[in-house]
Amino acid sequence: MFPWPGKIPRLASAPVLLAAVLAAQDTVIRVNVNLVHVIATVKNRQGELVGALHKEDFEISDNGVRQEVAVFQRQTEQPLSVALVVDTSGSTAKEMKYESASAAEFLRALLSEGNPEDAVALYCFNYDVTMLQNFTRNYPSLERQFRLLHGEGGSSVYDAIYYASRDLEARRGRKVIVIVTDGGDTTSVRDLKQALKEAQMADAVIYPVVVMPITNDAGRNVGGENALTFMAQGTGGRTFLQTTAGQLDKAFAGIITELRTQYVLGFYPHDVPLPKNPFHTLEVRVKPPDLRVSARNGYYGDSEGNTGSQSDRISVSPGRKKKTP
Repeated sequence: MFPWPGKIPRLASAPVLLAAVLAAQDTVIRVNVNLVHVIATVKNRQGELVGALHKEDFEISDNGVRQEVAVFQRQTEQPLSVALVVDTSGSTAKEMKYESASAAEFLRALLSEGNPEDAVALYCFNYDVTMLQNFTRNYPSLERQFRLLHGEGGSSVYDAIYYASRDLEARRGRKVIVIVTDGGDTTSVRDLKQALKEAQMADAVIYPVVVMPITNDAGRNVGGENALTFMAQGTGGRTFLQTTAGQLDKAFAGIITELRTQYVLGFYPHDVPLPKNPFHTLEVRVKPPDLRVSARNGYYGDSEGNTGSQSDRISVSPGRKKKTP
């Protein structure tokens, strides 16, 4: 999470008054809430990035209730933590050479500009998920790992996103997962829902780069692509479909441009009805009618069924402690 304020201090006044409020409105959050932050990308109808909007141009709703934007940063320079996840299953073996070259160039460009605290971790996956390099700015070390990649075995897309999200969770600043894959999942232990939840709990934005060796839609299974697109949309990212090395280079360049043209929005949940499900639905809008915004569609907070103290039941916690592997 960003190093922004934590919980709002509770008033030290009469606890009887607070109890009365809770008794009267036991499904509404009133006090003791955390800052929820949202990364947003805005484009015009031509698909061009728009980076000159103001705080007043944005509207946020939490479970349908309009919220006040408390934090706003335009074209933020908050540090980036990028988990680059590369598919090394048997189905990607033929494309591995140009995938590795393009991904290495992407990292070189990413680390040569932006915030000096930006860092990258490199993962590969087939039937298993391996962290090849922990978060670093050492490009030569990352580049060396690309030379060792080769394709074999099954494909655990969901497990890869799940574990990369867990590693990102404790990182501060913006968090991004770039996954390069042909989209098929054959050996994951986790499913789509578990992978997406972990990414949302980590506040990570997913950018799938789907390499398509078969260009005929009738000759390939698009289920994996649709699943990745679903996860990208749920976290505020977008999917790139590529068939050539040149298109892959363009996709990586597009990701860098988006990461450098993002808005950071933050709000303290106010008067939000507690849902039965801990997932709170977010809706981010911009006032100019010719613009469209991409942002995550929700976060995990409190719900009606939560147990614990009264204070726990009325608080919203967008983040959580990192789980033990």
